[in-house]
Amino acid sequence: MAQTKIIGIALVVLGLGLGFWGYKESGGFGSQVSRAVTGSDTNRVMTFYIGGAVSLVVGLYLLMKKK
Repeated sequence: MAQTKIIGIALVVLGLGLGFWGYKESGGFGSQVSRAVTGSDTNRVMTFYIGGAVSLVVGLYLLMKKK
């Protein structure tokens, strides 16, 4: 049980870190040029956002799980 909680905490921290990293990456020069030309963020930024969201949700699930 304690091992599941530790994994959950690690995934929450990883998810927050990836989200922050994606946010910082979206302000970079290459990402700004891509956003100006295509109107959307780069694939790298979206990967950070999606990976961060999935990690955060799975980590929260593991923390809230009763068993």
